[in-house]
Amino acid sequence: MPLTHFNPQGEAHMVNVGEKAITHRRAIASGKITMQASTLALIQQGNHKKGDVLGIARIAGIMASKRTADLIPLCHPLALTHVEVKLELTSAEQVPAVLCQVTVETQGQTGVEMEALTAVQVSLLTIYDMCKAVDRGMCMTDIRLIHKSGGKSGIWQTQNP
Repeated sequence: MPLTHFNPQGEAHMVNVGEKAITHRRAIASGKITMQASTLALIQQGNHKKGDVLGIARIAGIMASKRTADLIPLCHPLALTHVEVKLELTSAEQVPAVLCQVTVETQGQTGVEMEALTAVQVSLLTIYDMCKAVDRGMCMTDIRLIHKSGGKSGIWQTQNP
């Protein structure tokens, strides 16, 4: 399948979605940020001097999803109908982390995968920014699309959730 963001001359261009059907489109993306146990405890206890880390990260993710077209050069600006940012504290396998899952929906002519992925990244970056004074070794990993639906290509889901 050819890359759609290049014209026949090989020049980058914005894909024309004008002839596409308007359908309900949904994307879910996820990722995590690992950290020291003491950093996770600080977030969990709500004792961080900068405030509610998860609440601010959630708002940052929502805001980022709405601004994706300003950040990714060839993305279409979309009227989003729903954005949900879920943040979960975990110590799975003795690795303290905050898991992030974002669901984005619209009624439109193009998908919302980039909006979901952008929201995950910015939510995790916000956690990093708020906690970097106590833990510069935090690591954002496993950022990926896990589900998309709507449009001509229908449903796609990762095989390894």
